[in-house]
Amino acid sequence: MAKNPISIELEDFLSTQPVDAQALTLDLRDLVLSMAPEAIEQIDTSANLLGYGYAQTYKHLICVIILYKDYVNLGFPCGVDLPDPNRLLQGTGKKARHVKVKSKEQITSLNLRALVQASIDATPHPEEAD
Repeated sequence: MAKNPISIELEDFLSTQPVDAQALTLDLRDLVLSMAPEAIEQIDTSANLLGYGYAQTYKHLICVIILYKDYVNLGFPCGVDLPDPNRLLQGTGKKARHVKVKSKEQITSLNLRALVQASIDATPHPEEAD
């Protein structure tokens, strides 16, 4: 069960997803919101993802959770700039990287938590000067 309140919009979005992906999503969501409680949750049904950031802009985005049938990706918009000594990040984009999450054990790992913290630390708040 999720630790953070679930909106009707989120409930509706998740109801269309595979059960395993729902559980992983809620656990990742709890991790992100426990580490960045001021983050804004955005639901993008057409992209099948949840976004977390300090404003509704790409620049202020900490991470995204992208749902698939058997797993979810925890994506980092500026993943190429994050320290990743354990080589968890995957992808070949110019900036973005992701971690393929298939189990609750991955979500509770200190290595994944360190990546989330690094992204939180690297993401500017809207009130910060550019």
